[in-house]
Amino acid sequence: MLAHVIVSKFADHQPLHRQEKMWERQGVRISRKTMGGWLAQVADLLDCLYRSSKKVLFESKVIGTDDTGVKVLDPKLPFARTGRIWPYLGDAYHPVVLLDYTPTRGRDGPAKFLDGYKGYLQADAYCVYDAFFKGARGLTEVACMMHARRYFFKALDSDQARMGRALHLIACLYRVEDRAKDLGAEERFALRKRLSAPVMAKLNQYLLKIQDQVLPKSPAGKAVRYALNQWEALSRFLNDGDLEIDNGATERANRDVAIGRGNWTFFGSDNGGRTAAILMSFIATCKRCRVEPFAWFRAVLSRIATHPLHRLAELLPHNWKPVQSPAHA
Repeated sequence: MLAHVIVSKFADHQPLHRQEKMWERQGVRISRKTMGGWLAQVADLLDCLYRSSKKVLFESKVIGTDDTGVKVLDPKLPFARTGRIWPYLGDAYHPVVLLDYTPTRGRDGPAKFLDGYKGYLQADAYCVYDAFFKGARGLTEVACMMHARRYFFKALDSDQARMGRALHLIACLYRVEDRAKDLGAEERFALRKRLSAPVMAKLNQYLLKIQDQVLPKSPAGKAVRYALNQWEALSRFLNDGDLEIDNGATERANRDVAIGRGNWTFFGSDNGGRTAAILMSFIATCKRCRVEPFAWFRAVLSRIATHPLHRLAELLPHNWKPVQSPAHA
């Protein structure tokens, strides 16, 4: 029942008041308040797995991150304020997805979560990340070509000739990525060096050429300025086959949050946001690892109380294997 309530809310996006009505149709009376309490208790129980997942995440060569807003009820305010959900994706060798909740969009949230991580961080150009790439923090910035492309696309209507050329060159880069997606890191690096690097050089020369031809505050001017300001980080994918050209995978992790947000509408409190972040992390990791989330939650909630602490990693979705009955062993 616990697995059903969790998966119904965070994978199938059924808010608790709908589930309450669904149970009533089956002749079962379970209040939404009771189910909300169950969610918080399960999140507390699985916090050890969440922390174990974070250790795996921090072994990644590159972590992708983004954020999205969610309404949060606050008894001190006459309106719902906006909290943030931050997804963090490990690389292909560490396929975990962790979501973190913060009451605001300030730097303290990602700074605290990423404390102790050394490696590449792929994100958009949001200013809170700037401090992470300075001094001894140990992070290296990887920008997102998808974000840069959006600026050019938004400016297409007002400056089709100039923006069309830039979009064409970016499309050439993505055609190379289509060829490279099934290659190993070394092969992808070699292909990019041969095909993508010349295109990036052409794009850079073109943007430098037109930057004085576009009005600084126009959509075209903003697109050119964004790309040139981010150029070193946008080009970093050329230097390592393990890096991605964009942060699309992280943005896709936000998609389920957006769908859920359209159904359950808000978090009841900051504690509710933290509960949701933990449970949605396992839903997202199951989805990434092609693990059926109901089967995973049911098995883990049945086993975790007696599972040895030093073997917790066995229960993580990317390591988990269903226990076969003797008849099927």
